[in-house]
Amino acid sequence: MDWPTGLLGFAAGLLISVTTAPVGVSGAVFLLPVQVSVLGVPSPAVTPTNLLYNVVAGPGALLRHHRAGTLRGPLTRLLVLGTVPGVVVGAVIRVFAVPGPSVFRLLIAALLLPLGGWLCLRTLRRASRPAPAREPSPRAVTRLAMAVGVAGGIYGIGGGSLLGPILVGRGMPVAKVAPAALAATFVTSVVGAGTYALLSLTTTGDIAPYWSLGLACGLGGLCGGYLGARLQPRLPETALRLLLGVLALGVGGLYAVQLLR
Repeated sequence: MDWPTGLLGFAAGLLISVTTAPVGVSGAVFLLPVQVSVLGVPSPAVTPTNLLYNVVAGPGALLRHHRAGTLRGPLTRLLVLGTVPGVVVGAVIRVFAVPGPSVFRLLIAALLLPLGGWLCLRTLRRASRPAPAREPSPRAVTRLAMAVGVAGGIYGIGGGSLLGPILVGRGMPVAKVAPAALAATFVTSVVGAGTYALLSLTTTGDIAPYWSLGLACGLGGLCGGYLGARLQPRLPETALRLLLGVLALGVGGLYAVQLLR
């Protein structure tokens, strides 16, 4: 990796994490297309590289939440309990079942387009007709976390990056979801990155992470995540939800167009 590529990765991680950390998203979901299309990371190595980004970037926001005392609570344990086994299954599926770039683009579009549209609709509906939050049961949270963990292992986002928008869209407050989702992202990313590292010892191809690039992006995310978590109380929740939805729709639409060409 040369210096321009490293600086670009650092800047991308910084800018993305500042925007996404306030709502409990590490930013890996939006960093992935930058790594594929701009930085040239091949598939499937982009997935463990993205998980490495989460491992390095995660402590920034978590440190801020720890100082604020918002990391305690059962939601964090429920998310970790579900996403950890799910991310291992997803990593195995990613290596042995869907290594091709076309299938990978299809998965990106299939995940982000409905997620982005759903998040935007939920946010607009809630803004126009506020309703009391109906939080999902602990069992439902764990099942959802396991399903998202599998998708996160395939996609390289650790799981929590999908759980954050989903739980916020279900009506849970951002202040409660964000620390738990970021903590789950960090733990599952450590497990996922380790799983890919082990699989790279027994499987040929670009499976191991691009260590230098993942570290550069992660250092940017480390700084941006801390700033984003610190900005959370000062930013309007509705605007952040809409921004995440629009970004997800844009990235998913980009890959859908590439598939049609």
